[in-house]
Amino acid sequence: MTTKALITGITGQDGSYLAEFLLNKGYEVHGIIRRASTFNTKRIDHLYQDPHIIDGTARLFLHYGDMGSTGSLGDVIYDTKPDEIYHLAAQSHVRVSFDMPEYTGDVTGLGTTRMLEAVRRLDRGTRFYQASTSELFGSAKPPQSEETPFHPQSPYAAAKLYAYWMVENYRDGYGMYTVNGILFNHESPRRGETFVTRKITRALAAIMAGKQDKLFLGNLDAKRDWGYAPEFVEAMHMLLQQEKPDDYVIGTGESHSVRDFLDEAFGYADMDWTRYVEIDPRYFRPTEVDYLLANPTKAKEKIGWSPKVKFHELVRIMVDADLELMGLRHPGEGKKIIQERFEGWHRWENQVITMDK
Repeated sequence: MTTKALITGITGQDGSYLAEFLLNKGYEVHGIIRRASTFNTKRIDHLYQDPHIIDGTARLFLHYGDMGSTGSLGDVIYDTKPDEIYHLAAQSHVRVSFDMPEYTGDVTGLGTTRMLEAVRRLDRGTRFYQASTSELFGSAKPPQSEETPFHPQSPYAAAKLYAYWMVENYRDGYGMYTVNGILFNHESPRRGETFVTRKITRALAAIMAGKQDKLFLGNLDAKRDWGYAPEFVEAMHMLLQQEKPDDYVIGTGESHSVRDFLDEAFGYADMDWTRYVEIDPRYFRPTEVDYLLANPTKAKEKIGWSPKVKFHELVRIMVDADLELMGLRHPGEGKKIIQERFEGWHRWENQVITMDK
């Protein structure tokens, strides 16, 4: 029997890669999208088949729903009756959460509770993955593991912490298979253009094309554990295949600053970033998170997950993709990494066509 998965946030970076991965494994995939006057499905358009063509080959189906609407979420879950749910939807931009704290709490925090309660009422053994975050650790001393106390430093992190404990409570209180994947930063060519890594590689390509003069950034000294998003969705799937549910830190075990990212990206293109980057105080957070570094030992030892792509390779993948998107020639090292290390579901030709311009 075909395994059925439901993905919230399917049109985002992680959701689109996860849909690709699961479809390649033979899953029937359902995704929740928000109703809007314009389409926001670019990252999954290459996967979608018109449901009006009734030939039995379509395995990706989209449903309207909203994280703020209990009824719509319950309807989708009851109608699809999924075997696995990957809950990725959220207001996920940390800096924006300071400007929209109530909305962030409702969608990112209570949205998870709405999902969990619908799954509980469905009562058919559905396995539930919650996309948790390294932002939970906030100012905690690195490296951070599953045993590190949480100290959130943003409305986004506080909302995710509420969601984390709701997942724990539904597991302990109702015996449900619910897990938290505490994922450290993970990037790709499909990353939204307002996130700092994509903002850098996109600006680099635009500068080289003569379409942009300056790049405005905030805290260059913030250090993050940056991994490659397609590998992280593989970890998500692995967490739902274990005999018993548990929570795991997923990261590379390396940390680099925003300044390091600039060095790597502009250096790869043989350019000096100091000529183009200016600091804008508006991009600083009211409470900064200085240093996040994963200790992914548990994931490696218990589920056998470890990253194939490290920091400098991630940067090359992203720079190559943004240069190609801009119509420029790229050095090709990033493209080669994908071609050599990923087989089957993850291919270079599906990168640029799914990127935000």
